[in-house]
Amino acid sequence: MNNSFLGFIPLSFTKEKKSSNNKNKLAENSLNQPKLFCIAHYLPPLKNPIAYRANKILGEFQKAWKIDVLTATNDSCLAEKCHIHYVKSLYPQALITWIKKLRLEKILTLLIWPDPEIFWFLPAVFKGYQLIKQQKPDAIFVIMMPYSAGLVGVALKFLTGLPLVVSLDDSLSCTDMHSHSVSWLHHHLERWLENFYVRQANAVVYVSQFNLDLVKNRQPEAEKSKFHLIRCGADPIDFATPIDSKNDNSSLDIIYTGGMNGWYDFYHLPQEKTLVKKLYKAWLEWGYYQRTKIDYRSSSPVFVGQAIKKAISQNSEWESKIKLSVYGNGFPESVVNRVLKNQNIADVVTVSGALPHFQAIQLARQADLLLITLPNRPDGTPGGRISCKTYEYLMTDRPILAAVPYGENWTYLQDKPGVWLVEPTDIKAIKAVIINIAIAKFSGSPLRFDRSDLHKELSYKTLAQDYLKIFDAICSTSTLTNYPLCK
Repeated sequence: MNNSFLGFIPLSFTKEKKSSNNKNKLAENSLNQPKLFCIAHYLPPLKNPIAYRANKILGEFQKAWKIDVLTATNDSCLAEKCHIHYVKSLYPQALITWIKKLRLEKILTLLIWPDPEIFWFLPAVFKGYQLIKQQKPDAIFVIMMPYSAGLVGVALKFLTGLPLVVSLDDSLSCTDMHSHSVSWLHHHLERWLENFYVRQANAVVYVSQFNLDLVKNRQPEAEKSKFHLIRCGADPIDFATPIDSKNDNSSLDIIYTGGMNGWYDFYHLPQEKTLVKKLYKAWLEWGYYQRTKIDYRSSSPVFVGQAIKKAISQNSEWESKIKLSVYGNGFPESVVNRVLKNQNIADVVTVSGALPHFQAIQLARQADLLLITLPNRPDGTPGGRISCKTYEYLMTDRPILAAVPYGENWTYLQDKPGVWLVEPTDIKAIKAVIINIAIAKFSGSPLRFDRSDLHKELSYKTLAQDYLKIFDAICSTSTLTNYPLCK
């Protein structure tokens, strides 16, 4: 008995020693962790793709780096190891509201550049400089949009000497997203600004190969090594929850998640477009520098709704069985209801407001057909836009109807299983896809596709590793002499 007791003493001592060593090791690892100073204007709880992506990427970063985040989003939330620093914008709300009441929005668009978030620049630079002096990070990382956030990153690099990585969610050169500038001067300023970011940054990340090539090809040879392609993605955890697999073959549910911006193109019937309204529209667009013509009508449920109606007219037994549900609308309910009524599709289309992202994904996972529809390019030239929902849809096994113009989204999807690509306003082609999917569903054999080989590629964990490789590379090629504040 005494021997057991004596044996317990060194054993207990060994355990305590191991525990102490583990704690010391963790503390040492924490001290040795590199530090990243991130500028992310938009964060959760905002419900937009940029905030969602920032949340997922920074959540992965904090596993390997210490993260400080400068944001304009009040009451924002991230993974617990990310330290958030809120800075309020100096946006003159009362003045702007007064000018808009006078119907002088055009003056605002001419004077406020590159975006309304420019009023965040000064307080963000001031606060960011203070934080960098305190935290002594190894690099600065900017998540755009807004584009003015990049100016904050460039200013802080100039003041501190720290290496800078900028990530452009939507390129200023993307004519899908920026079909026009408010003037010839603004067009050239925007082109200059994107070139400026490339030349000031140590690395530049794009989510679209088309946009990356477009900007890269106009740069000097010395700048071309800075370009990296890291797409948007999806979180496998969001798709891990078992879903209720319905054996109901009596209906076909088409689901679209996200916003649409083509509502006002159908708001007025032709006879309602008065001379006054036409003159006001002409005034707002006067002086615009047109880069390309974009048809926003297809960023709506109208063409798909009309295709559903035609499919039902050819198959009367499908009456009331095919529906399109849109989740994530941000337009006034009165506008939406009027468009659905004007276009006679209210019986086959339902539109709901924004949902929590996880809930929207679960709805998508249960769809019979998933829909992507983007604004069309009537001239047939390719564009650089790719919808963020593309990657989330590919994480499911459901068929995908992609009504997208030629360009990045089309090219990316054309070799993926279970994807039907059609021109965005081609009602006949859309109808043919719906009939194909409906026949399979109503016969008791709904179409499903194994895309599991894509999941690792689409995962934010993989995408975050690609970012971390960039951070490691730029930090390894820099020396402390570049960081006057971090000595």
